[in-house]
Amino acid sequence: MTGVLKQINTSPGGLPKRGVPEPIMLTSAGVAGDWQRNRKYHGGPDKAVLMISAEVLDDLAAKGFSVYPGALGENLTVAGLDPANWRFGQCYRIGEDAVIELTTLRTPCDNLKPYGTGIHAELYDAKCKAGNPDSPRWARGGFYARVIRGGLLVSGAEVVLQSDLA
Repeated sequence: MTGVLKQINTSPGGLPKRGVPEPIMLTSAGVAGDWQRNRKYHGGPDKAVLMISAEVLDDLAAKGFSVYPGALGENLTVAGLDPANWRFGQCYRIGEDAVIELTTLRTPCDNLKPYGTGIHAELYDAKCKAGNPDSPRWARGGFYARVIRGGLLVSGAEVVLQSDLA
């Protein structure tokens, strides 16, 4: 699987995250300059970054939700990678050096309510909660990842599945 890093997003805490136009470092702690307000549920080594599909955002916008890259709190908005194929343990190389490993399916929280009634149901269902990748909403809310190897992130960089450990 190969896609592209459409946008890199950061915030000093909370939503939305804003696009970063220039190259920026990815470290074991996440994207440089990014922070999470509620560290009980967000951030840390196994949730250093959140990756979401640009196509999911496009679908949500077409359904009337006021979303855009970064709106749902993702650090990495990627295009060309179908989230229905994302699995725990997969490693993705981003650009020349950075590598992330998918760790935790994102559970939508109440912070997404301003984007429209019903957004939670569009992103997540009971099958997701049960860890069933056959859910029609599997990974639509994104996947958290740990950083295996840091590196410089640049919008437009190639995102390549390196290994599937699942």
